[in-house]
Amino acid sequence: MQEKTAKKIRACFQPGKRIHLVGIGGVSMRPLALVLRDRGMEITGSDMNASVSTEELQAKGIRVCIGHKAENVLGADCVIRTAAAHNDNPEIAAARAAGIPVFERAQAWGVLMQEYPNAVCIAGTHGKTTTTGMVTHIFMEAGRDPTVMIGGYLPLLHAGHRVGSGDTIIAESCEYCNSFHNFFPTVAVINNIEADHLDFFKDLEEIKASFRHFAQLIPPEGAVIANGDDPNTADALKGLKYLRFGFGPDNDVHPEEVSQDYRSCTVICGGKPWCRLSLSVYGEYNLLNALGACAVAWHMGIDGETAARALAGFRGAGRRLEYKGRCGGAEVYDDYAHHPHEFRALMRAVRTMGYQRVVVAFQPHTYTRTKALFDEFVEELQAPDVLVLAEIYAARERNLLNIHSSDLAAKIPGAVCFDTLPEVSAYLRSIARPGDIILTVGAGDIYKAGEAICD
Repeated sequence: MQEKTAKKIRACFQPGKRIHLVGIGGVSMRPLALVLRDRGMEITGSDMNASVSTEELQAKGIRVCIGHKAENVLGADCVIRTAAAHNDNPEIAAARAAGIPVFERAQAWGVLMQEYPNAVCIAGTHGKTTTTGMVTHIFMEAGRDPTVMIGGYLPLLHAGHRVGSGDTIIAESCEYCNSFHNFFPTVAVINNIEADHLDFFKDLEEIKASFRHFAQLIPPEGAVIANGDDPNTADALKGLKYLRFGFGPDNDVHPEEVSQDYRSCTVICGGKPWCRLSLSVYGEYNLLNALGACAVAWHMGIDGETAARALAGFRGAGRRLEYKGRCGGAEVYDDYAHHPHEFRALMRAVRTMGYQRVVVAFQPHTYTRTKALFDEFVEELQAPDVLVLAEIYAARERNLLNIHSSDLAAKIPGAVCFDTLPEVSAYLRSIARPGDIILTVGAGDIYKAGEAICD
């Protein structure tokens, strides 16, 4: 980000100024709104649809308009937009016509980040929210009083953000539209790199180049902490110095004496035992996330006992294998997994939990992702005992590809498909039985189908 732009943003981020957020219900827009409000600014915003996020903001006294209209921006000192709001958005067009400065969400976060000596930015195709939550738990346990921006609900914070008075900001950092290039990390964490967001990136090579640029934002005294087991990450960071975490014994941070369910191990840092982990969350991928969080703590001088206590109390972020209730003797959970490899990791974790039957209601997220990863989805979605498909969640897209969930169902033996969430709920209720785990899975609003059936 150019310093000229940063200077303009700082001039707007003053107590009493009115900031309007377009797409205010988004996972990183909502906490931005609350952080700016807590700093004395008047916040307004808009979103295409009402949601739990917009209702939360309204309950906290922030005026949120449902639908984008030109008049919503009148009187604002600046407008901040989500990556999905383009120049043809009526509010963006109106702001530009009126001479109201328009900034990107990531630019706003980048400016806030510059105020902290330590900026821990956690990136990767998968595991960002969980790892950010784990790092937050550790820093809170250590009394470091961090400011936090996380792309999901963290029970410890009762929110997806926190405004602290310490010297550290912990921020989930997304690669979509290269938004994390606007950040100013002193510690950059890369969990993994895979092909995703192919509505923006041309291919995997372009994604790897984006992550390499992110890693190179680190100042000389900073650190890159990355998954040493992931070939794509190794390729992206070739020639760069970084601290490695992972299961392989050659990593700077790795586990020994790993339990069969991946919930306990001894963490080795720099060749020496650092702590004994006992996690409350399931899955090999969650242990990997915990190793990344331990690597951050170790690098930043937090002791192993503190990290172990903190991670023992971490029970997941919102929509990450989140327990919702019971239905007909079955237990209902919800998870955000929306990429085939995330789904595979989720199924492996669930199989260790001891249920007799795994019932999944899956909602694909965006037409472009479904099309680009179609064959991988077909392969991975065969893992549940029962698969129920909801229609694709459009998010920021229109269905120009003429693709539907029924196309997936036609390739998956035994799959059933419904057009509406009430139909999904009715079917789940009709088949639920004791010994089942019912999972609603996807990054859209599929969680509503599970919530609707809980006793």
